[in-house]
Amino acid sequence: MAMGRRVRFVFGFDTLLLAGCSSSSPLIPSIFLINMWYAKTAPEFDPAQVDPGATRAIGNIVGNAALEARVGYFGICINPDAGSWLCSANASSLAAQVSVDQDPLNLIWVAQTFRESIVFPYLLIIAIILAAVTLLLLATFPGYEEEYEGGPERRRLPSRAVSQIALAVIFVAAIFVLVSVLWQHTASVAAATIAENLENGSVSTGVGVTAMVLGWFGFALLIIVTIGLLVMILSMHLVEKLTDADEF
Repeated sequence: MAMGRRVRFVFGFDTLLLAGCSSSSPLIPSIFLINMWYAKTAPEFDPAQVDPGATRAIGNIVGNAALEARVGYFGICINPDAGSWLCSANASSLAAQVSVDQDPLNLIWVAQTFRESIVFPYLLIIAIILAAVTLLLLATFPGYEEEYEGGPERRRLPSRAVSQIALAVIFVAAIFVLVSVLWQHTASVAAATIAENLENGSVSTGVGVTAMVLGWFGFALLIIVTIGLLVMILSMHLVEKLTDADEF
C-alpha cells in the first residue's frame, strides 16, 4: 500500500534526523542542527557596540584555531584540524581530546549548552512511535481484491474504525513533527546568529540543511498520508451510502 510506504519513509527520515552527529560513521556527521567554526572574517562595526576593539582582542585569542563543532539531537561532532570527525554524546570526552589552542573560545562547551538547554528530541521520538502504530494499523487493511468461493473477485473495504484510528494517530504524529521542526529551526537560526555576532569576525555559524530537509520532508509525507486516509474514509462513507441506496 502506498500509504504504508510513505509512513516507512517518514520513520526512516526521522530516525536519521535523530541519529545525526551520534557517531563518526559516513554521512552521520553531516546531519546536524547547527555548526560553529573558527574563521577569520571581516568584523561588523555598529554604533551600538560599546567596545569595538573587543573584536581585535577576540581575534588575538583565537589565533590560528580551525576547529568546527556540529550539534545533533543526541551527540556532538568536532573536527579540530580539518581532519577526521570525532563524535560523542559526552562533550567532556571531546574537550579532553583537543588543546587550548584548538578551541580557545570553548566552542565545544557552547555546543553542549545548546544541545542540553534548547534541543528537545522527544516530540520526534513520540512521532516515530505513532508512525509505527500507524504501520501496524495499515497492515490490518485487506488487499484490494479477494477471491470468494464460487463467485467473482470482489473488492473489500478496510474497517472504518481502524481507518479512523489510523487517521487520528497519523494526524497527531504530523502535529508533533511540525512543532519539533519549527522549534529546532527557529532555535538553531537564533542561536547561530547570536553566537556569530558575539564572536564578531572570529567565529562563523550555520544551520544544518540536511537536518531541516529531513524534518520538513518527513512532515510533508505525514500530511500526504493524513490526506490519503481522510479521502479513503470519505470514499468508504460514500460507497456505503450508494450501496444502501441500491438496496432500496
